[in-house]
Amino acid sequence: MAQAKNHDYHILPPSLWPLLGAIAAFVMFTGGVAWMKGGGPWVFLMGVVGVFYVMFGWWADVVREGETGDHTPVVRIGLQYGIILFITSEVMFFVAWFWAFFKNALYPMGPESPLKDGPWPPEGITTFDPWHLPLINTLILLLSGVAVTWAHHALVHENDRRTTINGVAIAVFLGVCFTILQAYEYSHAAFGLSDTVYGGVFFMATGFHGFHVIIGTIFLFVCLVRLMRGQMSDKQHVGFEAAAWYWHFVDVVWLFLFFAIYVWGR
Repeated sequence: MAQAKNHDYHILPPSLWPLLGAIAAFVMFTGGVAWMKGGGPWVFLMGVVGVFYVMFGWWADVVREGETGDHTPVVRIGLQYGIILFITSEVMFFVAWFWAFFKNALYPMGPESPLKDGPWPPEGITTFDPWHLPLINTLILLLSGVAVTWAHHALVHENDRRTTINGVAIAVFLGVCFTILQAYEYSHAAFGLSDTVYGGVFFMATGFHGFHVIIGTIFLFVCLVRLMRGQMSDKQHVGFEAAAWYWHFVDVVWLFLFFAIYVWGR
């Protein structure tokens, strides 16, 4: 009885995941730098495999903790705060790219600056027509956000597992469609990453967003598998809630990218 749990907190046992994650990230970073300096990609790829291994193992432990009842209401609040802080850090990451874009658009650093600034977009850059493929991708992401909201409402308010699964499956499918169309768009770009500051900022901002779409799609797919296995309910669904928040963040960032870079920036 003296060892019985009489509080709502989850006291974590000692774990090697933080140490293994730090080592894998260090290997990936140093390997990436060596690759950029002319070396081979193998050290970098070893680091990537290590990072994915840690991610899978660590999050699998978190899932098991929830299944065994360790995710009490107090613990779930802590997990929610954690994902909110993570998304906030991601917002600031994209703020940097928007800052770079607007700074160079409003005050280009041409060879004769500040007396005479260059045009924006720079000469020789043929921008995308925002009202074709970019608009289609915008509609696809907005529809995927609607599907996630529909699924979340069905789970939380109606405990309708079948509708939730259908909604998440639709969102995953639309996420894959967005990635395919963005790859198609990149393959038809009239400029490259190294073609002036416009090309650099365009591909870094939209490319990192595309990377986040891939992460969010995987996030939702994992939730889909867990829902199909009956691992979530109207009371225990922190993982799906985190995925839904992350997906809405991805949607909102794309709206800003679409109107700032594709529409206003041309």
